[in-house]
Amino acid sequence: MMTPRALPPLVALATSLVGCDALAPEPGEELPGGATTNITVGGSRAYSEPLANLDPAHRASFFAGNSFFTQSWVTAPASTMTRDGLGPTFNASACAGCHVRDGRGRPPETREEPMLSMLVRLSVPGEDADGGPLPEPTYGGQFQPFAVLGVASEGSVVLEYDDVPGTYGDGEAYVLRRPRVVFDTLSYGPMASDVMTSARVAPGMAGLGLLEIVPEADILSREDPEDADGDGISGRANWVWDMEQGALALGRFGWKAGQPSLLLQTAGAFNGDIGITTMFFPDQNCPAPQVDCASALTGGEPEAPEDILGHVVRYARALAIPVRLNVSDAQVLAGRELFRDAGCTGCHTERMTSGVSTELPELSRQPIRPFTDLLLHDMGEGLADGRPEFEASGNEWRTPPLWGVGRIDDVNDHTYLLHDGRARGFAEAILWHGGEAAAARERFRTMPRADRDALIRFLESL
Repeated sequence: MMTPRALPPLVALATSLVGCDALAPEPGEELPGGATTNITVGGSRAYSEPLANLDPAHRASFFAGNSFFTQSWVTAPASTMTRDGLGPTFNASACAGCHVRDGRGRPPETREEPMLSMLVRLSVPGEDADGGPLPEPTYGGQFQPFAVLGVASEGSVVLEYDDVPGTYGDGEAYVLRRPRVVFDTLSYGPMASDVMTSARVAPGMAGLGLLEIVPEADILSREDPEDADGDGISGRANWVWDMEQGALALGRFGWKAGQPSLLLQTAGAFNGDIGITTMFFPDQNCPAPQVDCASALTGGEPEAPEDILGHVVRYARALAIPVRLNVSDAQVLAGRELFRDAGCTGCHTERMTSGVSTELPELSRQPIRPFTDLLLHDMGEGLADGRPEFEASGNEWRTPPLWGVGRIDDVNDHTYLLHDGRARGFAEAILWHGGEAAAARERFRTMPRADRDALIRFLESL
């Protein structure tokens, strides 16, 4: 997101930056995760390496977690007793089914392709007992297109798109695509007439351990809910229910910052995505009308015991963000200055320092460059899903981290961006920015082509 300023001086400055030889990388700019940064492995495994400074004593748990993250769970009962209990309804049979190579999911590329690394959240107006979204009565909080043998899946869902044409300031035309959630079949009857839906791709996994320990005070110091400084940016925290602590806590994870910790984010994904119960989510995901679902055999109580859940959480904490590429490239450096001068860092905060981790001291006090403030921002009607989540409104989204975003194509063979993958690259993602970022969009839209290319080149280097 970018801070409003007068356009003519910015355009003049931007034009002067392209091709400038005086710019140089800053010390440590190539290491977004500080000493934890993966500097050795790229390509399709760029997101899958452990922290570069990971203590050998922690490697066994990392690889145990990797095993439970990547291998599929099976229908209960089974001889593989530590991996049975899939479903009864589910979105994927393994964490890696959505987070392929620990990377980012995508929407289906054809109407016939099933949703394999994205999902659709459901709710109706109101709040549950903890202040979160109220599940749809028949289909619950998340649509499940797959099921174990003997249980009917909830149906099938697709995305359809409407074209949204536009024009850059120099006259070049573009076409964005606006997705619509369409339920082709519903196995248990119609949904509530006031159902709210939110299509979401699986986010990347690298660097999460560092974001978990950014000091709360540092995050809250960036709040400006009333826009007191008049810069057009009014970020605010999402306060969510922390099941572990039994109290409200600062939300950090998920597209709307709906979970406070990696422990609860992981436990929620086990339950919602794979149908695996844990100590925090002990009940099967079977709404009352789904009788066969409720009577299906389980894989134990809970199906993922505390030790398995702990291994997966430690694995998620210890995934390293990859080293930046081409930080000395002249066009990348020019794009960096355009990014800053346009005000993008008003939300995509470049620099932070991690706090202290008792579980993984390797994460502690690292100078990091995540390009997020971890706060909610109103992104306008164009990106709104209309579905509140705790204190997040239907127009608000947490600023997504940009570190590592340039490796998506290498790892996941696509460049789909934003919460539902509607953007087919960086330019479309920026052009969808509205609300607090409307001025940012206009700055990008009215830049000369060379400046737009430089800014995108910078994003590709992250």
